[in-house]
Amino acid sequence: MSEALLSEEAVAFQEQVRLFVEREIAPQAQRWDHEERYPRELFKKLGDLGWLGTAFPESVGGSGGGSVLYAVLCAELARGSAAVALGLYVHTALASSAVLHLGNDEQRQRILPPALRGEQVGCWAYAEAGAGADVASVATRAVRQGDDYVLDGSKLYITNAPFADFMVVVASTEPERGLKGLSLFLVERGRQGVQTGKPMQKLGMGASEMSEIVFDACRVPASNLLGREGTGFLEAMRVLTLGRIAAASFGVGLGRAALEAALAHTRERVQFGKPLTKQQFVRFTLADMATRLEAAWQLTLGAARLVDAGEPHDKEASMAKLFASETATWACERALHLCGAQGYMRESPAQRFYRDCKVLELGEGTSEIQRETIARCLGA
Repeated sequence: MSEALLSEEAVAFQEQVRLFVEREIAPQAQRWDHEERYPRELFKKLGDLGWLGTAFPESVGGSGGGSVLYAVLCAELARGSAAVALGLYVHTALASSAVLHLGNDEQRQRILPPALRGEQVGCWAYAEAGAGADVASVATRAVRQGDDYVLDGSKLYITNAPFADFMVVVASTEPERGLKGLSLFLVERGRQGVQTGKPMQKLGMGASEMSEIVFDACRVPASNLLGREGTGFLEAMRVLTLGRIAAASFGVGLGRAALEAALAHTRERVQFGKPLTKQQFVRFTLADMATRLEAAWQLTLGAARLVDAGEPHDKEASMAKLFASETATWACERALHLCGAQGYMRESPAQRFYRDCKVLELGEGTSEIQRETIARCLGA
């Protein structure tokens, strides 16, 4: 990825993260994927380095910086393991960011310092069996009873749920109002009436852990309401801007790892008396992969800079997420093709990249949702 448009601070940060990934993540990524186990010790390691606090203010235990540095962090982590990057992203850009932007002073000081030190881990409990892109279909209910809310319902496909210490839960407080009746709640692990299921088996992102969460007459103090009742979710959607940019960064990092694997294999693989890199088809494929990934990175950085500048960025963030995620899928498929039978074996990272990439087109809004957003911004 080009460093020409990064500040000296960002380049230095990129190098630090890259060295950490090559030492602590990349050598273990295959094993974590096979074991379908998230390396939870990384939360503390990254917290000690201050990286979990990237783009969070120092007043809540953060390290400062902005969306560009966060994009660099996500891209480099995904280059080592997209599944590891996913778990850290859910913890920071969704759960912790919701507390930062919507929480009151007491909630921020209670949750964020330990979260950004990696001592507590969060998850974003939104998706349900009947609620994905159709946000208004959230069926989990939260009913006010005195000084508490009582939550009933279930969440599905929740990353980090098997081990999360706190959950940001989307629940309906006014079902008749649909989208405008959704609220957010902080729910701590161990509270009576909360149960998480066994980790779910997935096609890819093996090292990330996700499960169902069931709420059965779970009483939550009214003081755990995030934002205002009935508007919390809408407020969250306006401020959780790192999501699409993070997903775009994952695509760039994962695609870059696929390109590097394909380049290494085709340099070493000899056919018809010469390395595969001397075959025009292979050379052109590698060139196209590098070009598309560079374009995806520049779109991602452009959107991140707009966020840091406080400028409108919906269209640019959706463009970055759409192009980077679809580019990652294409690049990972091409890498697997270039690596041939060797790439198809379970010990090859190429097959892991191929299994990991598709979810990037689904999470944080599908490609179709991104195209709708872009068209709306164009006035179509």
